Amino acid sequence: MANLVAPKVKKQAVSVTRKMAASLPGLREIASERGLKVHHLGAGYPHPEVTDPRGFLQHQESYFAHLREQEGVNDPDVLPEYLRESYSYTDTLGPVSVRETFARVYGKDWNLTLDPSKLIPTVGASGGISLICSMFERSGEQVAYITDAPTYAGFTARAALCQHASIFSVDMDGEGPKPELMRKQIRAAREQGYFVPFYYTVPDGHNPGGFSFTQKRREEILAVVKEEGILIVEDAPYLYINFADADKRPKPFFSMAPDQVVHLFTGSKIGFPGPRVGFLYSEAQLEISQGQSVPLSELALVESSSELLFHNPAALMGFEALLNEPDGQGGFTELQSMWPLAESKLVVYRENREILLEVLEQELGQYPEYFSWTLPDGGFFTVFSFLADGVNGPVLTDDAMIEQMVMKHGLVVIPMYDFYPIDARQRDTGAGMNQLRLSFCFSESAGQARRDDMREAIHAFCVAAKMLVGLPA
Repeated sequence: MANLVAPKVKKQAVSVTRKMAASLPGLREIASERGLKVHHLGAGYPHPEVTDPRGFLQHQESYFAHLREQEGVNDPDVLPEYLRESYSYTDTLGPVSVRETFARVYGKDWNLTLDPSKLIPTVGASGGISLICSMFERSGEQVAYITDAPTYAGFTARAALCQHASIFSVDMDGEGPKPELMRKQIRAAREQGYFVPFYYTVPDGHNPGGFSFTQKRREEILAVVKEEGILIVEDAPYLYINFADADKRPKPFFSMAPDQVVHLFTGSKIGFPGPRVGFLYSEAQLEISQGQSVPLSELALVESSSELLFHNPAALMGFEALLNEPDGQGGFTELQSMWPLAESKLVVYRENREILLEVLEQELGQYPEYFSWTLPDGGFFTVFSFLADGVNGPVLTDDAMIEQMVMKHGLVVIPMYDFYPIDARQRDTGAGMNQLRLSFCFSESAGQARRDDMREAIHAFCVAAKMLVGLPA
């Protein structure tokens, strides 16, 4: 049989995170043979203590029993409504009750009245990214997306799938992307003939930047996108993974201008990762062909159907259970906020973060000329920088260094250069080449063992860092 000839299909570059995922089993085996314990400082997924399903399953069962009782279904031959909605074709937008409940609870947290009809269920936030990109790529125009430098590698990977899409990135400082540089990049893309539909970002607990944008910078960014006539795609996986005092948390973009923002929610980081429940929400209106004005949510709904980015009704019903709590009288009542749900999960991440910062300061704080790191106020990550040359010249966080960290020290870490779009690397060939993204969200143990493992992992990292620059370990 002859091979299919597809000359315009291109093989996509594999990010170092994917390469590491593929090579880690072998590297771990080598580390184990050398008697090394492997420490996970690269993983960006929720901790098993947070995602333990046992309590949730018990809660879900009680909630579904409550729904049956409300419905008055006692006949074993009669299918309860919640089961029909969970395992049959439903409304195109998914079970109505889930969207209505989420709209009320989520809206209260951000002082918004959300329209349930504009909530598009997605396969996690990644499904929302794919959906919004696909929607604007479908016209066949040369598209340019604006994003941060560095930015979430999952977004750049999705953009790379479209041969008509390019990335124009914006350098950041400690407050967020620089507004005037953003304006400059939008205009540069347009001058080159690109259609610029949106700016993509993770403003809270930035992945991989390890910080949240200041309120002032958010207002400046919003002013730029309004003046330039583009949208903000606000990826919000860490919106509730926030370590700041409640009165010091900046506002998400969609609470400031819901008609200028496409907001992507996911339940993954607050304890519901496997079911991949997410929502896209926007009140934006788009001026499209033939002078028509249509809600973005309407176009997104059609796109989700055509792209088969279908939700899982059973997962959505399970998520609705999380949004209700026992009322103490045998029934359930709707949550008034998602923050209590998040706070119960934050305990793990807050403890890990405190251990990370404490050990880094104890062991490396006296060497400010050699090392620096960000102070994460949200999310899962800190960015660690080597500021001085090592024993063999500049410390390069390349593939070889990453492999050596595993084999010599049992440390799984991720280099920052992989998060810089191509144009950012062209502006600065050294972008991210002296930096690592350290994760404090994951370990394979729980309770005190987790805390001990975290401390041991950061200590091992500090030893490795000092060895790289020739300091006594």
